[in-house]
Amino acid sequence: MSYIKVDKISKTFKVSKRNSGLKNALKSFFKRNYVFVDAVKNISFSIEKGEIVGYIGPNGAGKSTTIKMLSGILLPTAGNIRVNGLDPFKDRKKYVSNIGVVFGQRSQLAWDIPAEDTFDLLKDIYKVPEKTYLKNETELINLLKIGEIIKKPVRSLSLGERMRCEIAASLLHSPKILFLDEPTIGLDAVSKKIVRDFILRINKERKVTVILTTHDMMDIDTLAKRIILIGKGEILYDGSLNKLKTTYGSHKSIVVYTKNIIKDIKINGIIKKEKSDGGYSFIIDSNKLSISNFINYLSKNYEIDDMDIDNESIDNIILKLYQDYKI
Repeated sequence: MSYIKVDKISKTFKVSKRNSGLKNALKSFFKRNYVFVDAVKNISFSIEKGEIVGYIGPNGAGKSTTIKMLSGILLPTAGNIRVNGLDPFKDRKKYVSNIGVVFGQRSQLAWDIPAEDTFDLLKDIYKVPEKTYLKNETELINLLKIGEIIKKPVRSLSLGERMRCEIAASLLHSPKILFLDEPTIGLDAVSKKIVRDFILRINKERKVTVILTTHDMMDIDTLAKRIILIGKGEILYDGSLNKLKTTYGSHKSIVVYTKNIIKDIKINGIIKKEKSDGGYSFIIDSNKLSISNFINYLSKNYEIDDMDIDNESIDNIILKLYQDYKI
């Protein structure tokens, strides 16, 4: 049986609707018009213990709604969720002791006091034994490099410092599952690396199952081997990230620096050629034309001074996936 089992869940919100203007505003006091919005529609998936899964999609796709149902904050309108045999909503008190949740745009830390004071409060809320708490706190402080940071009022911290404290706060009680919703939003490169390295480490050493939602595709590329794509409330893709790279990442950008004039080359696999500073830029489909064959051809026919080769970025690969599914 799967560790996390989502079976045909849906979530519909009842939303009031009115036209603009004072007259319509007054009418709405006496009679409201409502519309029903399907945030998530009949989705199913399974996640095994110890997996890191990237749960991705455009704004409004239903990612955060799904995470809130998985974490027990929202009750599905239809369908069932089981996590290690528990219903996240009905068994919420028992369930939350096994999960950690980080929402990048919401804080669980008290704003006017140091983060370590909130840590002490969370210890009491989760009833963490003193020995376990001290061990976890020391390890998290060292791994996330927050020894001095946690002594300052949270309001005085930078975004990167606060997010590292947020992640530490979510793991003090040794959860088995970690839900991360935009954990690196707005962080600088150094903070992003610290957070990513830390997630990989706790997954490897503690076998923590991680579900990650983010618009930063480098988070996905660094952390997740599997992605689930949701669009318009429905699951559109569930599979290997490497498979996506093979399918959509075959396009290679090659800049050739030469003083020669390169005329039209009629070789299957060349998608685009245009003049650039000091030479020419090409885009080739490596599934049809290998880079080595392309370079050999150019070297035999032209004097090549230098060459740059770039793989398709993960952002472009995901963008192509979005385009294929028209989202």
